Amino acid sequence: MTSERRGSALRPVIRIEQGLLSTAEDHLAEEVPVAMHFNGQPYAVMMATPDDLEDFAHGFALTERGIARVDNVHVSETLEGIFVDVQSDAPPPMVTREMPGRSGCGICGHRELEDVVRHPVQVTGGGPVTPIMIERALEELRARQPINGVTGSVHAAAWADRHGEIRRVREDVGRHNALDKLIGSLRRDKVDLTSGFALITSRASYEMVTKAAVAGITILAAISAPTALAVHLARSCELTLLGFVRPGRFVVYSDKGRVTL
Repeated sequence: MTSERRGSALRPVIRIEQGLLSTAEDHLAEEVPVAMHFNGQPYAVMMATPDDLEDFAHGFALTERGIARVDNVHVSETLEGIFVDVQSDAPPPMVTREMPGRSGCGICGHRELEDVVRHPVQVTGGGPVTPIMIERALEELRARQPINGVTGSVHAAAWADRHGEIRRVREDVGRHNALDKLIGSLRRDKVDLTSGFALITSRASYEMVTKAAVAGITILAAISAPTALAVHLARSCELTLLGFVRPGRFVVYSDKGRVTL
């Protein structure tokens, strides 16, 4: 039995509370294999939440393949999972991932070290961002995560404008997928990525910094901590990286010039 909203499903469970047993139904996040193809050629299989897949295709094409223009996206479902074929005038991939991409791993399937740590070009413009803007976006995001609201198990990536107001949110069981979905959505609508900032509900790993920079996002705020490599890459490409974003506080790890009090 599936819930009304795509991305979560109802399953029977047994609850034990204060020594008492009861039967109930619980909302669980959907996690399905999504086969990414480019011009009909297989590239990777990602475990993802099966909503906003066209946004995911556009974002994934940019951040993983460097394809800035997508001509068409064809999504089809089978018993085994979902096929997403990205049509573009870019050449087919020279290297195919040999392993499925897990929802929590951004490097599965890469065969060479240089494929793993990519150094993005410098980002320019953007800012300023203020503590008031960050706190406003953080507070608003809590009410803008419908799948997480019922499952408690998915990540979100949000875009906030110059006033700190959330303009769109994308969710997924994988933090990389959520960010790809957000990036794809923003690019499809031709949003100026220097006119706001991205807020993510996960740690700021190096992949998240790389994806944000490749897309042209200048400010990335994470609710959790960054990694040392993420900070190094953020500083090298001059992306403003904020971590431990909480009501009333956050930590600036790189390019403080875009942050004003």
